[in-house]
Amino acid sequence: MIIRLHHIPISRSFRVIWMLEELGLEAEIIEHSIRRGTMYTPEIQGVSPASRAPAVEIDGIPMIESGAILEYLAETHPEAGLGVAIGSPTRARYLQLMHFAETQAAQIEQLNMQHVFLRDPAMASVTTMKLNTKRLQLTMRALEGMLEESGYLLPTGFSAADIMFGLNLRLARYYVHLEDYPKVLAYRDRLIERPAYKAALAKDGEQEIYAQDFYHLPEGA
Repeated sequence: MIIRLHHIPISRSFRVIWMLEELGLEAEIIEHSIRRGTMYTPEIQGVSPASRAPAVEIDGIPMIESGAILEYLAETHPEAGLGVAIGSPTRARYLQLMHFAETQAAQIEQLNMQHVFLRDPAMASVTTMKLNTKRLQLTMRALEGMLEESGYLLPTGFSAADIMFGLNLRLARYYVHLEDYPKVLAYRDRLIERPAYKAALAKDGEQEIYAQDFYHLPEGA
């Protein structure tokens, strides 16, 4: 399997690197800069029309969307047990979790836009910041209730769904206090101790998104 991955550090493409490490697969990682917009080239747009990471070529097949890539890799490597087969009793829950991870990630993305990426901070909307923070907190509360006795999101143990949320928890801590969600915090700590997570982190590159450890809501919000 020949894999080329267009990657931006601390972005959704980290999920793909982590998944590849869990599967023991090698990839050529082409690192891009979100600040300099290096993915806005005709070559990259041939793989990712919206110039977003991750964009991957697997045996010459272009793919985008981290959830779809993880599902594809899980299905083409069923021996790893990171997906859930059609007909399994946990299939519906697995699919729901894969997509709910993107509901949560969308709130983080909106907060990134308001707190980090606006060139003029005066353009930020306090109402929008407050609303998306609340929505992120609600998804964290939901995640707190979804964790199984296995310590992961499925009763059968670790899966691609955990990789989807693992990236979210790496980013959410810039906007919410994980200590408010003790089961989630313990879950996050369990994920970051996985050897594949640590190997992926070593390949992730230097992030250029966050300039501080936590972004508070403006006073009075």
